[in-house]
Amino acid sequence: MSKQRKSAYTEEFRKEAVRLSQLPDRTATQVAKQLGVSAQQIANWKRQFTRLSDKQFNTLEGIDYSKQETKEMQQLKLENMRLKEELEFLKKVSAYFAKRQE
Repeated sequence: MSKQRKSAYTEEFRKEAVRLSQLPDRTATQVAKQLGVSAQQIANWKRQFTRLSDKQFNTLEGIDYSKQETKEMQQLKLENMRLKEELEFLKKVSAYFAKRQE
């Protein structure tokens, strides 16, 4: 039987540590030293954040990073790409017909 270890840091603390480490004027090492944690720990939290686990880091600064939101974003990107391709095609077709009318 394995025991689940309780997190020593709150989710808000971890979010703030990751946010601070991503500021342009700071490094993860500086933030880690300031907060009394290891730089590797901040890197682990950042990796957890980017993996978008169901239990941690679903929202940050009011932005929903849940898997459902990510799936919707992927669909929107695909649709955007398709629409850009259609626009390029229409531009070429209109240029072709404009030449024929001259």
